[in-house]
Amino acid sequence: MSGSLAVSLRRQQLIARVREGFRMAYGVDPTRFYAAPGRVNLIGDHTDYNAGLVLPCAIDRETIIAVGPADESDKTPRIHTVALDMGSVRDAFSIEGEIERAGNNWQNHIRGVAHFLRSRGVALRPARLAIGGDIPMGAGLSSSAALGVGTALALSDLAGQPLDPPDLASVAQKAESAFAGVACGIMDQMASACSMVGHAFLLDCRSLEHMPIPISDQLSIIVIDSGIRRQLEETGYNERREECEKAAEHYGLASLRPLTPALLEEGRGDLSDVIYRRARHVVSETARVEPTAVALVKGQTAELAQLMRASHHSLRDDFEVSIDPIDRLVSLIGTAIGDNGGVRMTGGGFGGSVVVLAKHEMIDIVTQVVETRYNPDAEIPASVQVYEAHAGAAQLTAG
Repeated sequence: MSGSLAVSLRRQQLIARVREGFRMAYGVDPTRFYAAPGRVNLIGDHTDYNAGLVLPCAIDRETIIAVGPADESDKTPRIHTVALDMGSVRDAFSIEGEIERAGNNWQNHIRGVAHFLRSRGVALRPARLAIGGDIPMGAGLSSSAALGVGTALALSDLAGQPLDPPDLASVAQKAESAFAGVACGIMDQMASACSMVGHAFLLDCRSLEHMPIPISDQLSIIVIDSGIRRQLEETGYNERREECEKAAEHYGLASLRPLTPALLEEGRGDLSDVIYRRARHVVSETARVEPTAVALVKGQTAELAQLMRASHHSLRDDFEVSIDPIDRLVSLIGTAIGDNGGVRMTGGGFGGSVVVLAKHEMIDIVTQVVETRYNPDAEIPASVQVYEAHAGAAQLTAG
């Protein structure tokens, strides 16, 4: 089966599942469908909230949102939601007055998006939503960003005030930070909102300037899900952001973006070793992004191997967000593929996934390494998936 046919079939199956979930929850059919993809970050981790450069890629796994008008018998204008991947749990909140945070994270993404849409002047309409998808949650593939972006698209479009993709990303990012409690940057949401098929997404997180980067047809995007789940709001993610802010303050900067290797050393002074290493990661990681984009276009696997190796070592040693099982996966795969591709941890860290950019013939080798050399000794088995570079969020036509 061709890649495009497989993507189409997978999406139609998702739509059918979400449509049926909507029917079961509300007793009627939905009238609209929206989709927003997850993403894998190819390089540039923890640089986004430091106003640096990033190179993510939307993947062909997505969140689908089915939408229908509110129940006419509902006297209070509300947004009702059923989360099909959470055991079909439900939430409802009034769109009059203050929108308050709820007890569960998925609810706060929906409520936060509604709050920040309204603060932009979007006149929310009461609605019923059913949400489902196939992005692995907690794997570092931005299921939360897809939820936020998809919800922002659905609710703004339903209001007759659809936002441009960067504005959708901004609303979703604010919702995740203020309502869900993750002080994230804008990268994940921008990738989910703005990406193009067959391309990675080079983003300057200071200016929000972005451009599509064509991926060489010699390369495959291979993601190994470690199976080790983490919730960013419960790990050291927010702590790392605070440490970066301390570093920027030490150097008299609004962010670490203007910091060069020379300035990093010249102004170190009495900066603690930990805060210095956090800043060193951000400086070196931002510098690796553009060379990686060039190697990605040209299919230069030896260069990718070197750049991604340096990135992983920096995340492991300077930023300290990798863990032993992830390091072992990266080491085993890197040894097996050599200069035929690069491998590194991806995402916020503390678990999640490993990304490989390699020649197509490396897919079987990577799979064999995971299944025969890693999994037999792993407490939690890892899984291998090959992804296609996907398009950003959109309204769907579904029969």
